[in-house]
Amino acid sequence: MTRQARAGWAFSLPVLLGTLLVLVVPTIGALLLSLTDFDIYALAHLRDLRFVGPGNYAELLHTPLFWRAVGNTVLFAAIGVPAAIGTSLLAALLVSSATVRWKPLWRLLLFAPYVTTLVATALVWRYVLDTRTGLLNYVLSLVGVAPVDWLGDPRTSIPATLLFIVWKAFGYNMLVFVAALATVSDELHEAARLDGAGAWARFRHVTLPAIGPALLLAAVLSVANFLQVFTEPYVMTHGGPAQSTVTVLYFMFDQGFTWWNLGMASAVAVLLFVAILLLTAVQARLGRRYEWL
Repeated sequence: MTRQARAGWAFSLPVLLGTLLVLVVPTIGALLLSLTDFDIYALAHLRDLRFVGPGNYAELLHTPLFWRAVGNTVLFAAIGVPAAIGTSLLAALLVSSATVRWKPLWRLLLFAPYVTTLVATALVWRYVLDTRTGLLNYVLSLVGVAPVDWLGDPRTSIPATLLFIVWKAFGYNMLVFVAALATVSDELHEAARLDGAGAWARFRHVTLPAIGPALLLAAVLSVANFLQVFTEPYVMTHGGPAQSTVTVLYFMFDQGFTWWNLGMASAVAVLLFVAILLLTAVQARLGRRYEWL
């Protein structure tokens, strides 16, 4: 190895070791635990640990609450990902417009929710959406609308939780899109304008292809984040009402730290890891197809 190569490995070694210890080893450990009946009794006496093979996975297939959690998570992702990316892109276009004043201030205000503490903001939103004392219902009462049980009604619990998640997370994607929009050449827009292209045509055929890699990045991160929704329903609804906001990660937490069924929880973690990995691979393939990678 050359001196430059040795120096490169020396500087990379701490990061590689950290990745190995924090990501690779726990992932392998979760896979091994998912093949056992590891629980609170095995914590005290390892001799009580038994190898059950795919038994945990088979049991999951016959657990109604798990499938309810899968359905809720898919619903969160199916609605939340397009909403998060759409609002982020719209906000980026607005704050990047030449006619907008005080751009740094608007970017700061729109990005602020992302850097605030998740639990604290979730608690604030919980009080804002409260049926009796919430600010939202108070405003609605001023125009004659009866109080709505936003977090206590299965019909409104998911939309209310989704609204908070999108509001909390869209600032990061907005900054990614702002950076991507800054790289779009003005000459391309001017050439398209001279050819008679309208605003929508320029956006579709000039702007979108130019920010394709940023869109792919936002899609990959958003899908992974929405499939791992946990804190929001845990703080705001505790998985209710009627299990309408139980997600896969919430179900995993409940199995592992409420019932101490750590083998089952590890099986859920492995399935979620595989699902995110496959979806990321599909998105990467689509990105190469549309020359975004």
